[in-house]
Amino acid sequence: MKEHPGIKKIGSKVLLEDNPLPVNPSFSRRLWYHFLCPPHSYLAYLLTRGMVCLLIWLTAFAVFKQDALPGGNVFALFVLVVSAMLGGFLVSLVKLPPLLGMLIMGCLLRNVPHIDFAKDIDQRWSSLLRNVALTIILTRAGLGLDSRALKRLSKSVLLLAFLPCLAEAGSVGIAAYLILQFPWIWGFLLGFVQAAVSPAVVVPFMLKLQADKLGTKKGIPTLLMAASSLDDVLAISGFSVLLSTIFSRIDTALWFQIIQGPLEIVVGLAYGTFIGVVFWYLPHREHDDVALFRFLFLFLGGLAVIVGSKALGFSGAGALGCLTSAFVAGHKWRTPGWDVERVKASTVFLYLWTVFQPALFGLIGAEVIFQRIKAETVGLTIAVLVIGLVVRMAFTMVAVTGSGLNWKEKLFTAIAWVPKATVQAALGSVALDIARETNALPEVIDLGEKVVTIAVLLIVITAPLGAITITFSSTRLLEAEDHPTVGRDAEGDFEDNSLRESGEFDGDDISVIRTANQILNSRDFNGAFSPNVERMKMIDEPGSDIFLPRK
Repeated sequence: MKEHPGIKKIGSKVLLEDNPLPVNPSFSRRLWYHFLCPPHSYLAYLLTRGMVCLLIWLTAFAVFKQDALPGGNVFALFVLVVSAMLGGFLVSLVKLPPLLGMLIMGCLLRNVPHIDFAKDIDQRWSSLLRNVALTIILTRAGLGLDSRALKRLSKSVLLLAFLPCLAEAGSVGIAAYLILQFPWIWGFLLGFVQAAVSPAVVVPFMLKLQADKLGTKKGIPTLLMAASSLDDVLAISGFSVLLSTIFSRIDTALWFQIIQGPLEIVVGLAYGTFIGVVFWYLPHREHDDVALFRFLFLFLGGLAVIVGSKALGFSGAGALGCLTSAFVAGHKWRTPGWDVERVKASTVFLYLWTVFQPALFGLIGAEVIFQRIKAETVGLTIAVLVIGLVVRMAFTMVAVTGSGLNWKEKLFTAIAWVPKATVQAALGSVALDIARETNALPEVIDLGEKVVTIAVLLIVITAPLGAITITFSSTRLLEAEDHPTVGRDAEGDFEDNSLRESGEFDGDDISVIRTANQILNSRDFNGAFSPNVERMKMIDEPGSDIFLPRK
């Protein structure tokens, strides 16, 4: 059949193959190029994700009927997650952490009239989704911890992990008691929520510093990445102890209330160790689909201890048990011949995180109700946060004293140790969820809501501030290497040879970099939702392969 001339003429104008982009195109020519058929570049990226969202909603409507329409719980969750993804993508375009846009979208969808869909979300669904997200975060962090690297950590790294964390938790606890009239135990609970540094913000920037060879002569990026994992473990452990003490039953014997906190740490460690050892042998390493079952065991085992510990009244054991099980399992999988399976399992968690990250931060933002925030207390709340951050920065500079850093490098370390994000989002709502589930007193629920609000304020203030200050201060405070000591090991990962030369670390400490890689919240510097075409452009850049799963 002969093709109609009109159709052929139209096709010649809209088909990609007939309209190659010239060498020096005008703006209008570049713009038109993006709309040629078949879809490609950003248009294909947006259409693909839009089609996925449409199919998800159609499936939800077929299953849940009215609940998937405006006013229903499923529809509210769908709008929240999609909006959070969009917000994260838009914020990432200006080189800020995508979680900031997700939080803002959650706040808007709860507080702006006519689009306040988040008010229709069932609290049980919200709590379950946050528990799933917490499981993913803690499992990835546990897989990232390497015992061989941690045993070789220098005194400076241990001090950097523990001293600022404890100092900030203590100062925030005291300030919350004196300024916000929090009970002592709730004040220190808030302190440990605030005290955790965010690897999701810190680690990508440290990897970029290594690629740019800034501060690598003295191993500053490696120092910060290694300490960030330990810092989070300490904050989570302290939070777990205080959480269990707060929600211990009133009719429980006094002696049991006293020992319940330490007991929950023991229970969490025991559960995690036992389950982790079981995962060494089940499934057998020669089985088909071994990576799938490793993922299922880690995920379901972690979710079971987080949800089950709350049901049994041992809420503090959940987070530590989940973290420990992943750490113990990952320890064995690092032995020769096991590493491939570990990477496959962690890659699944990485992809899951791209879905549950917007769900977590969107739901956290939706917990903030502007009408309940008293204007006169906002300033006091920010004052408490600032007190904690100032104390943290001061003790950070003390912690790295004697490590051979000059005052500029100490100042940069203190600045880089400020950002808060993922851990605050994960832990900030835990107390509120337990208070609601246990039908706690109204004043307890009110305190839980205040902790969530403060956690959101903390993220909104420190995440972008930290990202901006790290970016602008790194070139001014850190020395660039004339003769690079950062190379690649046999597996293509970066290693910091300056640490090897110092005598404090040996060749196995490249696992510190792998530790950091496992706890990233995104696979590139632009956020979790950057198009694959942009990732392909990064492949030729130094360090870009760190973000891509190994074959």
